Amino acid sequence: MAAIRNLARFTERAKFLNKCYFASQNGIQRSFSTNGAVIGLSRETQALVKFGLISAATGVAVGAGYAYYRINETRKNIALEGTELNTVLLEHKPPITPSRKIAYSGDTTGLKLTLFQYQTCPFCCKVRAFLDYYGISYDIVEVDPVLRKEIGWSLYKKVPILLTQVESGYQPLNDSTMIVSLLASYLYDRSQKIEEFADYYPSIGMHDETGKFKYEIINKYFLMFNNQLPKNRTMDDIIEERKWRKWADDVFVHTLSPNVYRTLDESYKTFNWFSEIGKWEEYFPMWERLLIVNVGAMAMWLIGKRLKKRHRLKNDVRQSLYDEANYWLRGIKARGTIFMGGNKPDLSDLAIYGILKSIEGCDAFQDLKTHTNIGVWYNAMKEQVDAHSGSANLSR
Repeated sequence: MAAIRNLARFTERAKFLNKCYFASQNGIQRSFSTNGAVIGLSRETQALVKFGLISAATGVAVGAGYAYYRINETRKNIALEGTELNTVLLEHKPPITPSRKIAYSGDTTGLKLTLFQYQTCPFCCKVRAFLDYYGISYDIVEVDPVLRKEIGWSLYKKVPILLTQVESGYQPLNDSTMIVSLLASYLYDRSQKIEEFADYYPSIGMHDETGKFKYEIINKYFLMFNNQLPKNRTMDDIIEERKWRKWADDVFVHTLSPNVYRTLDESYKTFNWFSEIGKWEEYFPMWERLLIVNVGAMAMWLIGKRLKKRHRLKNDVRQSLYDEANYWLRGIKARGTIFMGGNKPDLSDLAIYGILKSIEGCDAFQDLKTHTNIGVWYNAMKEQVDAHSGSANLSR
């Protein structure tokens, strides 16, 4: 639709320019008048000018439409994260050089992980928050959000993808919630292999016919093999954690896009921050960065309006963001603890923290801290994650 509207605008402009032509007395020369200037043009030149105008209009419209399509498809690859889970064990690691390496000296897990991601994708941020909190080392491959050539080896065209080295090759793990649950399973019971956990989750069927994640089996890793709960956890704790993780994916994350792309100016600021924090100048050519930032900002501004309607947000989308953040804070207050998990974060804390981390540099996040008390909890979470506090839980 955007391409059609652009083409219509350019066509109208071409018609206007055509009306500005007028014939001279001898019928041979024509002149073009604009802003008081008169330029003599032959018929041949006039034809070339008209052809050029129409060609340019068509080219811009088609180009804008294609770019809009690619940006929209990229958004869908994030928005629909979690609708596919089938994985195929790879014999060899894809020949992709990591963008950077995150190494923790105290990592005792023995895991060899490579995260294929977008730096500011909320689902990718969820996975990173988990890995950082537990002090697990991993490599990062920054995926080109337009061409996605870095995941050309995968049938699963969404991010995040966590590639894990196992005995017989490399096991891809898809879907942020599944990745976190599976890794938590492994950290709790290392007698089981990663690939065995990967076989377990899809075999149960993590999604129903609508593609919705089946949270009924989230956290079943606590009971899965040893028929016992982890230390200091009750079944009520597990049910509560499951509820909030589901809310994070089904509700809270959908308040982000309409807020960070609320106005065209905000959309440009957001994309420029994405470029800066994602180090796009290091990983992608200039033409691609310009395409993503300029066309992407315009496209996501328009898409944000659709998402606002789809997820039934208030006319003032900021208020919807504040309301959901306050709902989360009331849940913590009802427990009378620092975090939803108690004195230490649980998986729901890490999920919400990761989602908010994805917009940390945006105006929406600054407004959120100003109009709610989320900053107190967020800063406490940041301290826990940056200190890799969860690594103490892995010592035994």
